[in-house]
Amino acid sequence: MIKKYRKKLGITQEKLAELLDISPRQLQRIENGSSETSLKTLKKLIKVLDISDEDIVEFLKK
Repeated sequence: MIKKYRKKLGITQEKLAELLDISPRQLQRIENGSSETSLKTLKKLIKVLDISDEDIVEFLKK
């Protein structure tokens, strides 16, 4: 879901990682679902990518 929003906005993983103040590798893990997201990073993701409430609920269910 994060990858979908990132690509929709035309943002690279490296740029999004920079905006979130995390490593590109950490962002890759979050996108692949192999790492959990901190609340701080999740809040930044919602703001930067303008993620819908419905998609956030789906993302948190995983």
